[in-house]
Amino acid sequence: MKFIHTSDWHIGRQLHNQSLLEDQRHVLAQIVELAVTHDVDAVIIAGDIYDRSVPPANAVALLDEVVNRLVNELKIPVIMIAGNHDGHERLGFASRQMRESGLHIIGPLNNTLVPIEIVGKSGNAMFYGLPYADPATVRHVFDSEVNTHEQAMVQLLEQVSEHDSQGLPKVVISHCFLDGGSESESERPLSIGGADKISSTVFTPFSYAALGHLHGPQYKGEEHVRYSGSILKYSFSEQHQNKSVTLVELTPEGVASIELLPLSAMRDVRIIEGELDALLEAGKTDLQREDYLMVRLLDKKAILDPMGKLRAVYPNVLHLERTGLMANNSQLAIGRDHIKKGELDMFTDFFSQVSGEPMSEEQQAVMVNAIDELHRVERTS
Repeated sequence: MKFIHTSDWHIGRQLHNQSLLEDQRHVLAQIVELAVTHDVDAVIIAGDIYDRSVPPANAVALLDEVVNRLVNELKIPVIMIAGNHDGHERLGFASRQMRESGLHIIGPLNNTLVPIEIVGKSGNAMFYGLPYADPATVRHVFDSEVNTHEQAMVQLLEQVSEHDSQGLPKVVISHCFLDGGSESESERPLSIGGADKISSTVFTPFSYAALGHLHGPQYKGEEHVRYSGSILKYSFSEQHQNKSVTLVELTPEGVASIELLPLSAMRDVRIIEGELDALLEAGKTDLQREDYLMVRLLDKKAILDPMGKLRAVYPNVLHLERTGLMANNSQLAIGRDHIKKGELDMFTDFFSQVSGEPMSEEQQAVMVNAIDELHRVERTS
């Protein structure tokens, strides 16, 4: 059994207001070709198919184009689950009708597990799609008393453990945040205060865990508990990541062989730094000058229209920082750290400044619940 594990397509995403749709079309075509080249039995998408719950029409059209190529033309089954960015009900529309064609979409969480058996050229395997679900959703669907993301995941995995796969390898597909995973700035938090973290050990009993949410390719605990990472760099914090999809080959006994297949973007995402004149001169011979760039100018003097001057040489400068004007670099670092703070940290700072005293544990618990509820409403709206 051989399959490609991918995730976090985020179709429709923008980077600093720059549409990435054509960049996504370019890299998704590579995934289709890799599926053909390696003669895979299935393609897995572990959540965040779209970038938001109500995707734009051109994003829906691109997904339709890719799925049609894989399922209808190449006869390669596709399994996709809803991530925290996706609208579960919208993504799952007509999924029961599509199942027979080889397109398996797991949208809203259901209290009945529907295993998917994929027939491979050298063996079969059983796949279990678990869409992203916060503890409140799991409590509602299963009428259970779970309070953390880990408790919710354990509840879902009980069904997988109890299912009789007739000796076939078990592959779990999930969208979650493993404790100790390496984050990027482009990932939307699943919760706040660390309550979204899940131990990797809950997935180790299975033959392979195809995970989504974290954008850097990585594994935690055991090598078969793995994130494929996003298909493109979706923030400048990812500039040093090497994007790929994961080729997995399972023996009939469920032992996984893993290979990372690199993806090549139309334009790289990177940060360049220096004084304006030096950057403009270097840009004349920079073969990658059409990359998506963040520029950090070290000039300490005022400059008239620096963005215009830069874009005359680097057409895709998306963000400009005047770091040279910051007399105190420590203040710049503090400013960047402040931007990275989550809602709870920012409100905690605000509360302390206004009231003159820190928030109590009870007050923090109220805010955690309120912010989690706002995120949940945002995902379902």
